[in-house]
Amino acid sequence: MAGTTAPFAPFEWMIAWRYLRARRAEGGVSVMTVISLVGITLAVFALIATLAVRSGFRAEFVDTILGANAHVTVYSAGHVDPVSGRINRTLVDYDEMAARIRDVPGVTRVAPLIKGQVMANARDRNAGIEVFGIALPDLKTIRRVAQPDDSLGDIDRLGEGIAIGSGVARELNVTTGDKVKIISPNGVKTAFGTSPRVKSYEVVYIFTAGRYDIDRTRVYMPFAEAQAYFNREGVADELEVMVERPEVVNEMALPLMRAGGDGAQIWTWRDASGGFLRALDIEDNVMFVILSILVLIAAMNIVSGLIMLVKNKGRDIGILRTMGLSEGSVLRVFFICGAFTGLIGTALGVIFGCLFAIYIDAIFSFVNAVAGGGVWDPSIRGIYNLPAKLELGDVLSAVALSLGLSFVVTIFPARRAARMNPVEALRYE
Repeated sequence: MAGTTAPFAPFEWMIAWRYLRARRAEGGVSVMTVISLVGITLAVFALIATLAVRSGFRAEFVDTILGANAHVTVYSAGHVDPVSGRINRTLVDYDEMAARIRDVPGVTRVAPLIKGQVMANARDRNAGIEVFGIALPDLKTIRRVAQPDDSLGDIDRLGEGIAIGSGVARELNVTTGDKVKIISPNGVKTAFGTSPRVKSYEVVYIFTAGRYDIDRTRVYMPFAEAQAYFNREGVADELEVMVERPEVVNEMALPLMRAGGDGAQIWTWRDASGGFLRALDIEDNVMFVILSILVLIAAMNIVSGLIMLVKNKGRDIGILRTMGLSEGSVLRVFFICGAFTGLIGTALGVIFGCLFAIYIDAIFSFVNAVAGGGVWDPSIRGIYNLPAKLELGDVLSAVALSLGLSFVVTIFPARRAARMNPVEALRYE
């Protein structure tokens, strides 16, 4: 009668190790073991790399939004102008409204803005731009503009000219000190109608906010100058509001509307980018499911290897059983064989995946050089490079998924080996 032993006894590990490193001539399946190991490694690497890029892309996208745009925009629902009969959405009492909004808990800054879409001209080059009229102290609190990764000129000279995005500067082929003409079709009102307004400004500051659409179109102008240029004397178009916790900005919607007063409307950064963020969430879930299937397929190689191992070791199993080895010991021996492969493959996959996320800039530069450039188009993707952000939760999810699948699929061929009849195994030996 077979005796009982402590689970995972040293001799069980010894037998499993001999089976794993056995050569093909000795009835081993080392080639299948290596294939299983490589499959698990690549699957876990792909899962961690994808999750890191996903997290990095989302973090970079959100950071460029929050670092260069208002967290909340407060504007007027509008009233009918009795003279022109048109809806006027400007804010006449913007100073009083801004003071009330500043008193809302969680608000860090409120700035009146003038906004207008016009054309910029420098010599023979033109570009469509969006002008933001803002006071210098307020502009210096916009992190991605005041403290960008790359800039040229002096932001403190905004009162002497304009600040433009690097994409605008590249499109117009200008640098700091050059003159740029700003042309508005809704300019000077005369007895013969409205004539275009054309005025030249010196470029005093060039910034790179990190978002292609911002750098390509945005121009900052002193608030008072923008009021005069866009015929907004004594009024503002909207209020730009920054909050302490932009990720929960929707919770502040009602207090901000109450502080804004009658006719006030708000538009949060989540309203502006909600569709894209929801698309990212759906893509994240789909990618995780697809890559989980990839890990499962890789884990199935372990099953194939173990089935071959059980078949080749049938004689050994019969001898061990007749010597008193229990079914549980046989099951644990083959479970160790499969689990060890999954464990080593997972560890290698985690290492390679983390290295990929850490050195993604160097890897991407190499790929871009080999491909001859143009692999990443910022005009389509919005940001300038492929980011990656390692998060402990993503790594642990990949490890848990890989080890869980490896352990589960190993049980079935291990049970088959444990239930093998020793008499049948030795009948033809």
